[in-house]
Amino acid sequence: MTSKYHKRSRKAGLAPGSLVHIGSPYAEKSKITLLRYNEGFFEAKDLENLKDFQADKDKETITWLNVDGLQDIKLFEEIGRIFGLHPLVLEDILNTAQRPKMEDYGDYLYLVARNFHDQENGGLLSEQISIILGKNFILSFREKESDLFKSIQEKISLNKGRIRKENTDYLAHALLDNIVDNYFVILENLEEKIEALEDDLIRQPDSSSLQAIHMLKRKLILLGKSLWPLREAISALERSDSALINKTTVVYFKDIYDHTIAIIDTVETFKDMLSGILDVYLDTVSNRLNEVMKILTIIATIFMPLTFIAGIYGMNFKYMPELDMRWGYFGILGVMLLVALLMVRYFRKKNWF
Repeated sequence: MTSKYHKRSRKAGLAPGSLVHIGSPYAEKSKITLLRYNEGFFEAKDLENLKDFQADKDKETITWLNVDGLQDIKLFEEIGRIFGLHPLVLEDILNTAQRPKMEDYGDYLYLVARNFHDQENGGLLSEQISIILGKNFILSFREKESDLFKSIQEKISLNKGRIRKENTDYLAHALLDNIVDNYFVILENLEEKIEALEDDLIRQPDSSSLQAIHMLKRKLILLGKSLWPLREAISALERSDSALINKTTVVYFKDIYDHTIAIIDTVETFKDMLSGILDVYLDTVSNRLNEVMKILTIIATIFMPLTFIAGIYGMNFKYMPELDMRWGYFGILGVMLLVALLMVRYFRKKNWF
């Protein structure tokens, strides 16, 4: 089977087995962080290369190797050699356009999730996170360095919670749980923006309100595209019969699954709210337009009889009544004013304005 990754490699003029990094605009150099631990032991350090890691990789501890930045192709080839990773897994890690998924390779499980960051310009930045769950190791790959897993690293170093007492499947659960929890942060920010948009719409709707509605809808669509496959990936972990996942850990993956369902429901609710806000905006603009047209219609209606009178006395006949009267001009103006006042009174009586 030829993957999308291979097709891109061939278009670039490279050998089918070559690794090429696709689509990451982030860090210039990969940062490698190594954590080793068990219930009575902990070690953490940054690695310049994998030589030191290879020397004692078989220690009886759980190993968490985190890589931030996907630029060093040779590094990934070395990681693939050390841990026996399939070439397609390495390709999927470097191709950052993957949908969330879970794949079982027997000796390890490969997970893909997406994390999101709010941008200063109001947009939403998507980042791919790859996790490989092995018997005594966890590999995580991110497009850039962030604080997403900082709380987990602190719990391990301070021996808080259950992580150091459990196997690698519990650490994988903790990583996924942090990713899913970050969705709640994104949704809280979206909720604040939607509420502010509703207030602005009530006060004074304008073209910027319409632009904000469409931007928020695009964000929700982007989140939805990641959440549905993420739900399926977590569900696959629940149902997996892999020996890498203990029965006692399945309940924690079910908890993440429930959180994902709650997030999906919230996203759908926000979509409905934005659809309602869009309808309110369109109705408000339509009502304002109707008010303007009503005023213009009333003005035109008032001037219709006045224009008729002015048109009659503007005809160039020699023998016309009132033309030779001293008060004729002022008399006709008075009649026109009286007609206009009567019409205004009639419109007010009908509550037309």
